[in-house]
Amino acid sequence: MRIAQLANFVGPASGGMRTALRALGAGYVEAGCRRLLVVPGPEDARTSTPLGDVVQLRAPRVGGGYRLIVEPWRVTEVLEQWEPTSIELSDKLTLLPVARWARRSGVGSVLLSHERLGDMLALRTGFDATSKVSIGLLNRLLVRSVDAVVVTSEYAREEFQEAADAADCPVVRVPLGVDLDTFRPHARGPVEELRLVHAGRLSREKSPHLAVATAVELHRRGVPIRLDVYGVGPHRDELVDIAGDAPVRFRGYVDSPARLSRALAHADVALSVCPSETFGLAVLEALASGTPVVTADRGGARELVDAGSGAWADPDPVALADAVLAATARPVAARRAAARRRAERYPWSTTVASMLAVHSSVAMPASRSRARRVISSSTAAAATTSEPITIAR
Repeated sequence: MRIAQLANFVGPASGGMRTALRALGAGYVEAGCRRLLVVPGPEDARTSTPLGDVVQLRAPRVGGGYRLIVEPWRVTEVLEQWEPTSIELSDKLTLLPVARWARRSGVGSVLLSHERLGDMLALRTGFDATSKVSIGLLNRLLVRSVDAVVVTSEYAREEFQEAADAADCPVVRVPLGVDLDTFRPHARGPVEELRLVHAGRLSREKSPHLAVATAVELHRRGVPIRLDVYGVGPHRDELVDIAGDAPVRFRGYVDSPARLSRALAHADVALSVCPSETFGLAVLEALASGTPVVTADRGGARELVDAGSGAWADPDPVALADAVLAATARPVAARRAAARRRAERYPWSTTVASMLAVHSSVAMPASRSRARRVISSSTAAAATTSEPITIAR
């Protein structure tokens, strides 16, 4: 197979999406596929790497360190030269014309959904006033434009299922994975205070405000704590104001996964509290590092945490502070071992195998009707389990 991965909104400090693109791409190449990655950048560039061909297209800045390809026809020009058997879209809005090109050209298309638009926009704006009608129309357009939609959680599936059923478009749940070799437990020395950690982009849709407010609530109660915040983003100054005189330290962006793992492993609890996260790679990275996670009681991140590996509560600082205390009341060795065991259920190899099955099913135009039936039946069979699914070829 010749798989082209297409993404917008990927920057130098991008976390989850950049990690997923690289891990999936490496898996495709290891499986013997040809792989192309098309991303925005400051200038046009083409390179050949051990993980496949990379095409960077000149794109303007749109804020927050991101760039946006605003000329989809330039993407299709690249694809016409490279001749993929299938494309993998990691953007719902700006690259939709490329999906229509794929349909006309007999190329399979897979939409990998990274967010629920309604919840994401509500968090970004601070208002729960997004138009459900407009988002519903967009989702109906999306499922009619691609051959399969891949979601990473049951929470993410809810956004698409009704529209997909009407369009006879399969929606496949494929949880993402974690690098279990890089993210691993590390030795910890004795500490006096309760150590908390938050890793993620400091942007409203990731809810860092809620994580900082939870630490402030624990500090207000007299609990000796320290919160280390790893990441950059447009709302850092707001977070500093929320922290006030609480022991919250802003560590900036960590460009080394190994260093991030050590930082995660040295904490007692990781706060990953966004209620609209469709998956939560940061959750898996903390769990793999042996650190329990406290999260919101809704969203995709909640599906990754069980009673042994963390706790969850209403997305409110008081409730989340209670959840932190409940999680840390368990014996240290037991909770850290449970966190690691939970992460071990999500190796990248399982994710790659499932994605390869989806790409294989949509790659040949003549087989797409059969592929839809295969994917749909496999999805239905797996709907009652939290395990990553694999679709039979």
